[in-house]
Amino acid sequence: MDWSDQKIRSEETWDEIRRQWEAGETGASLARRYQVGLANLWRRRASENWMRPERGDPKPEPVEGWDRWARAKLEAFELRLAEARVVAMTLAAAMQGQETPAGVPLWHVGFVLEWRAEHLGAEVAAKDRAWLTDRHPWTETFWDDDGRLAGGGFLDGVTLMANREAWREEMGLPAGVAEDVP
Repeated sequence: MDWSDQKIRSEETWDEIRRQWEAGETGASLARRYQVGLANLWRRRASENWMRPERGDPKPEPVEGWDRWARAKLEAFELRLAEARVVAMTLAAAMQGQETPAGVPLWHVGFVLEWRAEHLGAEVAAKDRAWLTDRHPWTETFWDDDGRLAGGGFLDGVTLMANREAWREEMGLPAGVAEDVP
């Protein structure tokens, strides 16, 4: 065998090959450019544990284009923000001692009742109980036989089960699927 055409590359050359391969260049193009055997390149890659960083696929452009997509996301964000502020103002009003917790969104009733009972006292809690059970008889289970209000987690669970269909519709669950939730 004639060893005269055998090319030995310096460690600096191999370091450069490694940097470029790890940056994403193909082994074939590097083998051609640096005149090294492709099999030799693969052997060094394996023995020296060359690794390319994980690169996720770029996010595909939405059908409507990035500008329209971004405007729609901004509009949805602003709507959610406005809705959250309305809920916050309603909860704040109920917690400041307005006559009844009227207007409080259904899913927040347990929280508001518990807060009002703790901070506004037994008289307000008794009025809340009379007002709420008159409108929604299923809420009678919120209180024990001695008139003590249950904890928030229990109140939320009762509210959820009493309004199961409304919750499923709000979450977008079609009839007949995931029947055990909630």
